[in-house]
Amino acid sequence: MLAYAVNRLALACLIVLVAMMILFSLIHLVPGDPASIVLGTRATPELVQAFRDRMGLDQPLAVQLFRFVMRSVQGDLGRDLFTNQPVAEVVWRELPHTFALAGLGLGWSVLLGIPFGCLSAAFRNGWIDRVAGVVAVSAIAVPSFVVAIYTLLIFAVGLRWFPALGAGPEGQPLVQLWHLVLPSFALGLGWVGYICRLVRASMLEVLAENHIRTARAFGLPPRRILFTYALKLAILPTVTLLGTGTGRLLSGAVFIEIVFNRPGVGKLVVEAVNTRNYPIVLGAVLVTTICFVLCTLASDLAAALLDPRVREKL
Repeated sequence: MLAYAVNRLALACLIVLVAMMILFSLIHLVPGDPASIVLGTRATPELVQAFRDRMGLDQPLAVQLFRFVMRSVQGDLGRDLFTNQPVAEVVWRELPHTFALAGLGLGWSVLLGIPFGCLSAAFRNGWIDRVAGVVAVSAIAVPSFVVAIYTLLIFAVGLRWFPALGAGPEGQPLVQLWHLVLPSFALGLGWVGYICRLVRASMLEVLAENHIRTARAFGLPPRRILFTYALKLAILPTVTLLGTGTGRLLSGAVFIEIVFNRPGVGKLVVEAVNTRNYPIVLGAVLVTTICFVLCTLASDLAAALLDPRVREKL
């Protein structure tokens, strides 16, 4: 298990390094000069050049990339072009809002997806299976921002059951949690369908194995067979999916934060792209990439702990 963990950790570090290089190269392809945007159109050429010298924008791209990688390894993500605040502080200030949104969205998907998948497998080809299948495919097909708009219009504007915009006042966790209900549901609904279909397929495969037939022959209750013996094996593919799903929920939070006007890394990146604030874009996307890689690493390690056959393939 230790060798498997070290191998996965080294691969994760390599992925982050390659992602940093690609991200840095792509961000400099965006048209627009940060110096001209920050200083305005009336800035003198001398002032623009001084700004470029201070920010290191006059250096070759390879030199800027090397400096960015070395600073990032040390935890220095640069400074905001407008406020001169450390990018790391700006990103970490917004990151808890995005984590809370993605975490609760993942909770919705697990809370609804696993029971629906188990019921679909237990009543295969029945009306429950057909209804769950239609709901799952519909949830996958509808984009999260469309769900966000309609939930906002129906439950916040029309019925007024939930608050419409914002994240709630600081220091009031229950109010902030109430503000999270609609955004997290809109974010996690699509993954309800993925998890439901994956759990159903895995459960049908496990229910056909010999040890399940033996348990039925001994007269064990169907509920115990389903949730105690079958689900323990059928949940393994779902654990792997949850790692990837958490990363995708972090990226999908961008649209949700914009629709519900919530603070977060996604909204921060959109505003930084519009103002050509390159350090904020690089820092925020880099932190999100690292979170994505860590979630995938955690799911791989969890799957290896649950199933020894996974780490034997190393």
